[in-house]
Formats: sequence, C-alpha cells, structure tokens
Amino acid sequence: MSENFYCEYCGQKFRTVSDLTSNVCSRHPAGSGKGKHKLYEGGEKSEYTCKYCGQKFRTLADLTFNRCVRHPDGADKRHSPAL
Repeated sequence: MSENFYCEYCGQKFRTVSDLTSNVCSRHPAGSGKGKHKLYEGGEKSEYTCKYCGQKFRTLADLTFNRCVRHPDGADKRHSPAL
C-alpha cells in the first residue's frame, strides 16, 4: 500500500514528498504561485478539523478551500488543519 502526502495549504495529494515540495501552490499564504506546497504532517483521516474554529470537513482540500471567520489573520483567510 502506498502512502500519500498532502499539502497543508491546498490539500492536494502527492505520491512523494519530493513532488509535493517541488511544485508551486495555488493557495500559498503569500499568494497564488508565490511559494511551494507545504507538507501536511498529520496522517490521512476520515475528517479534518480547522485548528481555529473547530469546523470539520471530509477532505483536506475541502477544509483549505473554505474561509475561516476565526482565523487570527482575518476572516478572509482559509481554514488551517489541526494535526
């Protein structure tokens, strides 16, 4: 069974850490295309929880797509996954 690796910023799935860290992320905090994907260090789960508001999502991609009203940097920022 192969392990999958996910980006903490966008939830995109990669087969290797090398592939993940060598590609540009469209949801990077500095702006679209302004930085590389960041490895999500939590494991694969049946649901993911935002560390700022506690809202739950079925996928990491769904979590990172939506905005978080309790984000410390402002309500226009996206949810961040809890480990």
